[in-house]
Amino acid sequence: MSSIMDSVNQRTQLVGENRLELLLFSLSSIQTFAINVFKVQEVVSLPRVSILPGSHPSVVGVVNMRGTTIPVINLPQAIGMRPLEINNKCNLIITEYNRTIQAFLVGEIDQIVNTTWGNIQPPPRTAGRGHYLTAITQIERENRHSIVEIIDVEKVLAEIITYDTKISEGVLDEHIAEHLHGKRVLIVDDSSTARSLVNQTLSAVGIEVIEAYDGLQALNLLKGWADEGKTITDEILMMITDAEMPEMDGYKLTFEIRNDPRMSDLFIALNTSLSGSFNDAMVEKVGCDRFISKFQPDKLVEVVQDRMRQII
Repeated sequence: MSSIMDSVNQRTQLVGENRLELLLFSLSSIQTFAINVFKVQEVVSLPRVSILPGSHPSVVGVVNMRGTTIPVINLPQAIGMRPLEINNKCNLIITEYNRTIQAFLVGEIDQIVNTTWGNIQPPPRTAGRGHYLTAITQIERENRHSIVEIIDVEKVLAEIITYDTKISEGVLDEHIAEHLHGKRVLIVDDSSTARSLVNQTLSAVGIEVIEAYDGLQALNLLKGWADEGKTITDEILMMITDAEMPEMDGYKLTFEIRNDPRMSDLFIALNTSLSGSFNDAMVEKVGCDRFISKFQPDKLVEVVQDRMRQII
């Protein structure tokens, strides 16, 4: 298993080329699930788990990894499946999302597959709102195609961790706030939970939010305005985009915008749960204006206010 993860830190060249790698695993069923390798710190066989009294039902306990106490989330239980029985066949996927570290209890680790965001599709609209998938894709196994379900980890965590969307006292500049009312901001994120959290924060300061669920939809919206002769910066104050999305990721979206003179001056903030140090480099490479780590309502409002200050 360790060989699967040996080259994780060498894979950053995929980002910015609309590519990704998925870590595949099972959850005590024949169905294959996945998360993006970039969210994974390591994969380990299940160590001793200590019970954590009073924790969320999906948190089965904690483990100590090199002096750090990490909560263990029974992933199938968290997404509405039968809880995984803890035994020596289980594995832990240690991840970092939104500045927190957690371990997901899963079954067998399968493999890592290299693919493109163009092959990643959003879940069917008919699936409703109760599912925990952010996307689906297909892989070829023994001359047949198998469906892989990519879990919306942000939704899972939002039901375990309480994310506060309120703005702290003193963050909002009342003079700038007067100018924010009625301004529009384009939010691009494949996670409905992430879009909702950003929407709640920005709506509280009078901003109208336009939502897109992937980079391609956002690009088509912007190109449509440009084709109609509209000035993009008149239509929206700025765009806030996730990095990882089906069909077109945030890096590719930014690249396309910067290379279209009709919209190249759009202010773009990258809002992602990926590590800050990694994204600082990617922001510079693809041409974003700012980076915001999820979920930080104060930071979000500060960036929006800074953008407003540039144009008043």
